[in-house]
Amino acid sequence: MNTNISRKTRTRFKLKKVSSRKRLSVFKSNNHLYVQIINDEKGITLVSVSTLEKIFRDKTISNRKKLAEEIGKEIAKRSLKKGIKSVAFDKGKYRYHGIIKILADSARNAGLDF
Repeated sequence: MNTNISRKTRTRFKLKKVSSRKRLSVFKSNNHLYVQIINDEKGITLVSVSTLEKIFRDKTISNRKKLAEEIGKEIAKRSLKKGIKSVAFDKGKYRYHGIIKILADSARNAGLDF
């Protein structure tokens, strides 16, 4: 196996090869979380949520873990509203641990299937 291939590339390749479902992609910076559901066949974003949105800026949540939980619930709510129930979770270059795990668990509990 070529060790020069990044975790992000391996993750995306496996997801696209195995699954034809929409992709729930997660990106986190030092300050913010960004989550979107992508249709890879058309190359478009169907639903997105980020901590930059007004509903999250107005809330005074100082704990990033609670914020990740709120983001997970919101992405599930918006995707179910659009009729998307089943997605493939793309954690990108991050390990399934900490904030990423909390976000995934809250989206799963709110009704998304992955």
